[in-house]
Amino acid sequence: MSRVLVGRVDPANADQAKAWDGGEGAYWADHAERFDRTVAAYHGSFMEAAAITASDRVLDIGCGTGQTTRDAARAATAGSALGIDLSSRMIERARQLAAAEQLHNITHEQTDAQVHPFTPSGFDVAISRTGAMFFGDPIAAFDNIARSLRPGGRLVLLTWQGPRENEWIRELSGVLAAGRAARVSPRDAPGPFALSDPDRVRTILTASGFADIGIDGAAENMWFGHDADDAHRFVLGLMG
Repeated sequence: MSRVLVGRVDPANADQAKAWDGGEGAYWADHAERFDRTVAAYHGSFMEAAAITASDRVLDIGCGTGQTTRDAARAATAGSALGIDLSSRMIERARQLAAAEQLHNITHEQTDAQVHPFTPSGFDVAISRTGAMFFGDPIAAFDNIARSLRPGGRLVLLTWQGPRENEWIRELSGVLAAGRAARVSPRDAPGPFALSDPDRVRTILTASGFADIGIDGAAENMWFGHDADDAHRFVLGLMG
């Protein structure tokens, strides 16, 4: 069954839209709780860094199935939270979970943050937990996000450091690539490690109008399954 993106998509993000609004996004939606548990060790410090207050209007970029959007809505009791993502399946799941938790100051929209016509200065805080590394034109994307923030607004991102700093990706890649030539993508190509270079991040954000940029490292354990077999099945499904 085909799906039609509700919002606008930049042609530079066409490949990402195809992946996230296809099988990859569907797998994430079907395993929402597991994915949230995978990065649970990072979640608390990420939301603490966001420092969302009761009156904040929050934009959640690449919200997935919406755990961060829901937590933002709970913190912004007199404000609001908007979660956006390219995946129709994940947005559908995010809406279901928000309704189940009876959150009324939260909305979700399937759209592309790179070109979405946000209301200028419509948000106080923009957040993204591992969802901001997939832009075809990151400067254009963050420029658009910057316009959506009020003067003095905040942007808080959780992105992956490089493969060398991430034992989990080295181990998984080694197992999955056994007997096959490893695929090597350009470091600045859209993907999990596109924002792994602090200097590149500063360059992109500065060009997009952000100031007072701070970058901190974090290292926590990842959880992929109840045991090795469970984790192996999960990762194989993720890799298609």
